[in-house]
Amino acid sequence: MKVAFTGLGVMGFPMAGHLAKAGHEMAVFNRSPAKAQAWVSAHGGRAAATAAEAAAGAEIFVLCVGNDDDVRQVVAEALPAMAPGAVVVDHTTTSAVVAREMAELAAKGGRAFVDAPVSGGQAGAENGQLTIMCGGTPEAFGKADPVIGAYAKATKLMGASGSGQLAKMVNQICIAGVVQGLAEGLHFAKRAGLDPQLVYDAISKGAAQSWQMDNRWKTMTEGKFEFGFAVDWMRKDLGLVLDEAAANGARLDITAMVDTFYGEVQKLGGRRWDTSSLVARLETAPH
Repeated sequence: MKVAFTGLGVMGFPMAGHLAKAGHEMAVFNRSPAKAQAWVSAHGGRAAATAAEAAAGAEIFVLCVGNDDDVRQVVAEALPAMAPGAVVVDHTTTSAVVAREMAELAAKGGRAFVDAPVSGGQAGAENGQLTIMCGGTPEAFGKADPVIGAYAKATKLMGASGSGQLAKMVNQICIAGVVQGLAEGLHFAKRAGLDPQLVYDAISKGAAQSWQMDNRWKTMTEGKFEFGFAVDWMRKDLGLVLDEAAANGARLDITAMVDTFYGEVQKLGGRRWDTSSLVARLETAPH
């Protein structure tokens, strides 16, 4: 298909690469033109000077940008240039409100919009193993799904527009609580004089096991926090979560608390550390 991709960051660059490998006719745009040129050098296709130029005649327009305002700007620019009946697929983590706004805007112009936030981090993007939660009409999802499958291990239509973003919020709520528990468990083990590796060997095959434990226990023990999703990004996501909870009445006591803990990590200089760096605030606190 004729596909455009906007937002060639640590996630978007490899995701767009998978689309090129799948044989789609690609046009890419990035606010930093050098990234678009680097992508074209690696994967072919063409680099566009604007989002609208990238979207010209596109059947699928994919974006993976920063926040709600970025999505509004890019989609408004791209929609008029897209092919009739085309689908916008937004992998940005945003509010559910902006997803519904963009779906309404797209529908007015004879196009469709699918909110499709992802889980799996940079490694998932590079390996084509992302989990993608989608919101939109079954028809729009049906058109987009075979395309985004190039970098997904699982895609799921969660419901109407905004539902993908709401499911991603659930994902972030669960991660926040699990990582804080993991950080406290590791911190306790060290203070108790236990060998962290032996503790992992003992408990990782039982009820305490998690993806975070299997992938981050060792690096957390070593104080290494250069593995994917940054604290700044997590705080942005948790802000969206807490705003939505305030609107729908959900009680998120632990999530709100962990959000403040990430604020402490930011003050330690950990804005770009990965989310497992919650353990750092425990180890720097007075005993």
